[in-house]
Amino acid sequence: MSGRPTSGPHTKTADWLDWYEGPAKPRFVLPPGSVDAHCHVFGPGDRFAYAPERKYTPCDASAEQLFALRDHLGFERNVIVQATCHGADNRALVDALYKAGGMARGVATVRRDISDAQLQALHAAGVRGVRFNFVKRLVDFTPKDELMEIAGRVARLGWHVVIYFEARDLPELWDFFTALPTTVVVDHMGRPDVNLPIDGPQFELFMRFMREHDNIWSKVTCPERLSLTGPPALDAQPAPYRDVVPFARRVVETFPDRVLWGTDWPHPNLKQHMPDDGLLVDFIAHIATTAQLQRKLLVDNPMRLYWS
Repeated sequence: MSGRPTSGPHTKTADWLDWYEGPAKPRFVLPPGSVDAHCHVFGPGDRFAYAPERKYTPCDASAEQLFALRDHLGFERNVIVQATCHGADNRALVDALYKAGGMARGVATVRRDISDAQLQALHAAGVRGVRFNFVKRLVDFTPKDELMEIAGRVARLGWHVVIYFEARDLPELWDFFTALPTTVVVDHMGRPDVNLPIDGPQFELFMRFMREHDNIWSKVTCPERLSLTGPPALDAQPAPYRDVVPFARRVVETFPDRVLWGTDWPHPNLKQHMPDDGLLVDFIAHIATTAQLQRKLLVDNPMRLYWS
């Protein structure tokens, strides 16, 4: 990795941390064909303007910088998720997909007025899903009837829906989520409060959500967002983000064919701690503890969802 992210023709949100330059080489060796199934590109802002309605302004994080990280960590492919700071303008995403030469797929953000031709163009670029964001501090509310209409249209393309929400909001969103006519992928295990018991009502509700609906998948990602203990030093023995490990391991072991993992690079809107992506890769061995589980998580599942 070389070069710091630049601000471009915009002012970065003041308390936003820049992504970590010079990540460690992971100790955990990824299985061949591994996919970083959740990452982003931001701008660069002088080429791909950030949305006027955005809730934050990021540091730039280009496709070239993402692919350099991919190679450094040992991944072969990426799934690039449209960032909220770009709204429904997917140009930066599409640019990255074409630069990847077939080694990346995308998850877009679209609005009701998108044409069939525009959806087909996104599909040709490599988009295979749309993201619905329900985190109130990040986006404004979109009516559920509009989202359901979009889900119906993308279902005809064989796409899936990615949902981003916080654990406390699952009860009120349950009926909508379970009515979606596609595969549904949950970002970051629904952001559980890892200070609560793993067998307590909050996480048990999420496990029931997946257990009762076999079209629901989960990304076991972003321990840096969920952890209260944080990472150990690079030369320390405990698992990184050890308070998140039991939650993610339970999801992986209970639903081994419906889990995905990704770096979340460049880690949007973090203000307290910016993770070393090499250390994040080492987290994988603590949540997928056998070669079979690791291959499902990193290769088989993302390839089935995004490239089959």
